[in-house]
Amino acid sequence: MIELRSIKPDFSRWPVGSVRRRIVVNEVFKSACIAIASLSVIVLLVLLGSILVEGAPALSWKFITGAPSPDPKNCGIGPVIMGSIWVCLGCAAIAVPLGVGTAIFMEEFPPRSTIARRFHEFVQLNITNLAGVPSIVYGILGLTAFANMFGLFGKPDEPAFELGAQHFRQYVTEGTEVVLIPIASPTDVPILVDSMTVETFDGKPIKLIVVAPGNELPQDASMLKKTLWSDAEGGLITKKPWYYLRLPFGRSILAASLTLMLVVLPVIIISTQEALRSVPKTLREGSLGLGSTPWQMVWNVTLPAAIPGIMTGTILSVSRAIGEAAPVLMLAGIVYITKSPRHLADDFAVLPIQIYYWAGQPIAQGDGINFQNLAAAGIIVLLAILLAFNALAIIIRQRTQRPLS
Repeated sequence: MIELRSIKPDFSRWPVGSVRRRIVVNEVFKSACIAIASLSVIVLLVLLGSILVEGAPALSWKFITGAPSPDPKNCGIGPVIMGSIWVCLGCAAIAVPLGVGTAIFMEEFPPRSTIARRFHEFVQLNITNLAGVPSIVYGILGLTAFANMFGLFGKPDEPAFELGAQHFRQYVTEGTEVVLIPIASPTDVPILVDSMTVETFDGKPIKLIVVAPGNELPQDASMLKKTLWSDAEGGLITKKPWYYLRLPFGRSILAASLTLMLVVLPVIIISTQEALRSVPKTLREGSLGLGSTPWQMVWNVTLPAAIPGIMTGTILSVSRAIGEAAPVLMLAGIVYITKSPRHLADDFAVLPIQIYYWAGQPIAQGDGINFQNLAAAGIIVLLAILLAFNALAIIIRQRTQRPLS
């Protein structure tokens, strides 16, 4: 039987001063690392504690579900939370398939010719460099390419193309009844004719009574609700369903999602490549040896084995997008939105911008909740969302991780 013994270094042949110096350097380095780590943790705990103390008075269900208001006591953050969720879900829906697909192509299907190999190396170099580009640069790019579309479709505030929009002219009858008349384009003005059928704002059909200028109005109150002057002017009303889209995108949720997609896409590609590289080469060789095509090998063997790393890197990248303020500030900058987004072309506000706005407000004198308390409460909500995403990443990694055999 072979006896295994631990091998210990023999310091007897070393100079005594050298051994002592090495031991001292080792202890000093270890103590410095412990001190720096402890200091970082203490600073983090102090910051979190101060935020909790300052934001706890403003935290309530009314704050989470309410809308922003000029009065801090009645201010909420509900539409802002929904705006952040809309933007991040749109970012994930675009960035994840594109990033994972790009990583699979770059890693699993290497080029064969010299020209293609050089192009492959050029693209890989640019992906690596793009991961370090400041996010404000992506904000300027998103404003130019997505919001304004390089000015090819006219002004951003005047869409050249709309999908799903329904335009109406709104009139108020002499009996204070609001009626809507559908029109083909925003510039159309309908001709008011007696006995024409229209709809009220609640969707009830009625027949109008059109009176020419100089004639007398009906005396019956029920008739006045249907009466309009023939020269009445109506305002433009546009109803936009959830699938509403426009060109150019303008300062909308879709433009912000595409901009944040540019921010996180290089990180997703690199993390996916690292996850694919961690899969043993023997699995690929065994799959190809059994007659699988390269795509069957990737879909059935390589990709399932790399899912834990892919999902972890992807979710952490998307959670980073929630806290990005600089690129979204170029596209939104709105801090007073009272309604949650209803479609991808709607206006929006996100948590980082709202927190920044509240933190910059003057400190109110006296007791009660002020904007600084609201900013701290918003930070707590943002941290809770980030922790939820990180917890989701850990759960997905544990559930999808399988022993490779």
